[in-house]
Amino acid sequence: MSARALWRQAATLRVFAQSISSPVYRVQYHSSEWKNGKVQKEKKSQTVEQRRGAETGEGCSLVYNPAAYYQSRAEHSAVQRGPVREEETSQPVPGVGFRQQSNHYMIGSSRHLSISKNAQLGLAFNRQVADKGSTSDHPKDDVYPYIKRDTRAFQRCRPEYSMMTYDVSQRPPAIQIKDGLLLLHKAALMKNIDASNVAHFICELGRLEPEQTVVVRGNMRFSMLLRYSVENLQNFTHLQLIEVLRAFVRLGLSHHHSVLELYEAEFSRRTSEMELHQLLLVADLWRCLGRSVPQYVAKLCDCISKHLNQMGPPELVQFVYVLGESRQCPEFVLQCLEGIIMRHLEELKGEEVGAVCLGLFKTQNSLSVGALRRLVDRACVVVKEMSDFGIVNVMKLMRFSHLDHLHWLETLSSEVPRRAPQMAVQGLMHIALTCSALHYRDDGVLLAVAEHLPHLPSQYRSKDAAKLLWAFGNLGILPSQCPSFHPRLTETLRDRESEFRSYPEHLLTALLGLAFVGQFPHDLLSLALSPEFTNQVTGLIDLKKDLFTLDGTVAIELPGWTGPRMNPTIQEEVTKKLWDFAQSELCQKPEVLEAEAVLQELLGGKLFVHKRMILPHMRSIDLEVHMDPSGNPLPVASETYQSHYNPDKGSVWPLDWKEMHTGVTLTDDLLVQLTKNSGKKPAVSTAMSSQQPILRPVEVSTKRESILSIGVDLTDDLVNAITKRPAHSSIHGHATSASAIVRLAVQVTSRNHYCYRTQRLTGLYAMKRRQLALAGYTVVELPHWEWFPLLRRSLAERLAYIHCKLFSSFDSRSKK
Repeated sequence: MSARALWRQAATLRVFAQSISSPVYRVQYHSSEWKNGKVQKEKKSQTVEQRRGAETGEGCSLVYNPAAYYQSRAEHSAVQRGPVREEETSQPVPGVGFRQQSNHYMIGSSRHLSISKNAQLGLAFNRQVADKGSTSDHPKDDVYPYIKRDTRAFQRCRPEYSMMTYDVSQRPPAIQIKDGLLLLHKAALMKNIDASNVAHFICELGRLEPEQTVVVRGNMRFSMLLRYSVENLQNFTHLQLIEVLRAFVRLGLSHHHSVLELYEAEFSRRTSEMELHQLLLVADLWRCLGRSVPQYVAKLCDCISKHLNQMGPPELVQFVYVLGESRQCPEFVLQCLEGIIMRHLEELKGEEVGAVCLGLFKTQNSLSVGALRRLVDRACVVVKEMSDFGIVNVMKLMRFSHLDHLHWLETLSSEVPRRAPQMAVQGLMHIALTCSALHYRDDGVLLAVAEHLPHLPSQYRSKDAAKLLWAFGNLGILPSQCPSFHPRLTETLRDRESEFRSYPEHLLTALLGLAFVGQFPHDLLSLALSPEFTNQVTGLIDLKKDLFTLDGTVAIELPGWTGPRMNPTIQEEVTKKLWDFAQSELCQKPEVLEAEAVLQELLGGKLFVHKRMILPHMRSIDLEVHMDPSGNPLPVASETYQSHYNPDKGSVWPLDWKEMHTGVTLTDDLLVQLTKNSGKKPAVSTAMSSQQPILRPVEVSTKRESILSIGVDLTDDLVNAITKRPAHSSIHGHATSASAIVRLAVQVTSRNHYCYRTQRLTGLYAMKRRQLALAGYTVVELPHWEWFPLLRRSLAERLAYIHCKLFSSFDSRSKK
């Protein structure tokens, strides 16, 4: 090889080595502006700049464009409308004692009140980044507003939190990007680098300004430094390991980064050796990174028992916060927590109470009834110092636990109207949804929510609109009470129609809430009942039930409907599932069985009482009774009725009720027993007194209460109704026309059917009453406040009560 060729090769190698060992980076900023919805960059080419740098010997030119790393408001809203969901479905734990009982046979969308599994963590530094990226010229009307919440506000209540949490506002003095790149270069040249040096380099890089960290994260030497840190994991001290993790947070390391899995394993191995504050700080750093670490949290729970005596109020609240954000809380930990919460309850401040409630809600765990009431008692004391977010957190836990804390609910009557103008949509939605879940209707609270909701449909998610419509419909708030509420949210549903492909349950929830108050938007109903939408929900039984309820409602309340209907095959499938459940659950309730038995005793046997779902799409059963115009019962048992009593074919049932020697004949003696303590003996005819009652003997008890004491007043009118004998009208020889049959639907209601402490039916049951009337039925209600006490009384009293109910309903219908 010639000397000239050797000289050229050596020069090339020298230049190449210099470019690797001594890089000089020049950061170039590309300004960006919005034009027609797109980012327009300056017309400088990165390739040209790099080539120019190579030719002039100035090193590499790194292009930095802030718009490439931060979402605009429009992009942020698009992400929110994507697969990220704040709350997922979950089965609520039914309450005990005097709490509002959960109803396991309700509309599916009302049961799934769900908790957060949101990938967007709502951290303080995330909000700052979002704010920096929200500088586009788009009008605010086109995107969702940012939610006014701070899940970490409680950490500002006490200085002690600084020892166990990461505070984004407390950053060390910043270094320049050139110093950071120099550190990487120095680390690359070092041989046999030890744990202390690795920790030093990474911690120093963590001092970079947030907008400059992207340059370091993309550098190959940084990846080499991470590999060195993994090789020295076991050699780090506890403090060094924690500081490295803190630097990862400051550098904005992706929570998907593979190196973090190894760090989690190392921290999990060391949990038994670390102090309480260190354990909580590590958990908080993982939270700030946005990485789920179930292995570490499980180890934390295992070793927390030895630290219980060290837990003061800040340690307790931070631990509950960590459990909530990790969505896990073992049963043995919950038992320990309840005692600690009760011990420090009076020391908790407003935001700390809200944080505890939110943590318990997110873990899908609740305290015992007594402890839960004491926790909400404390919330009542500190409510004035609580933020709107804290109040909503208390509501979430009450909704999950079905706790009817009357003092807190009454406090809302003054707090919500005062706070509503400043509250975000989601906060108002959660308040209304909790009131709905507890069946608590306070018009002052609900109308304040309706009045202060934003007026632009674009400011809602479909989920917000759906749950608000459901809550107001379930509590029976009519469109006339808030004229702009229903049209505004219905327009929101139309505006968010594209979201229903990802979240079909929101459309069904909203349409059912509208149906409760008699609102039927035809375009949205056509969408919900379309074959495409129906096929989308066929794999989800709860959504099929909701769709079945909606389809049945359309059939009854919109007789002129010409739009699509639910597939008959799916109707049969859902009907069978509902009836199977009803037979195993609803039909076996003691109050229903007793009502059925008394009706059979009163009317003459099983053929005259049919226990079934008159309206299958309403998911509840009725005791169906038929009578002719004269008040005689007619058989309704399905098979026998079809074969023996078919007026259209001329066949009639051969027996008159009064000729069957079954049922109850009310004589002087029986009425004396019924009115024993009322102080009077009604006059009855001699003909009646000569008849003997055909029923089981009634044992007279000297301690027996009168019917008057349970709310059934035996007045003269009631006695007349009880002793009324319909005019003898034998059905021998002629048939009763089908149109003349009086159809009665006997319903045994429970507390779940009514708004809290009222006799106002909730949305689903009010709609059922309306539809039964449209179907030609007269409802005979056995309300729980009358029927349940009678279950402890004599059969004669139950017979008299139902006799009165039946014939008073029959007479009122006849007068019409």
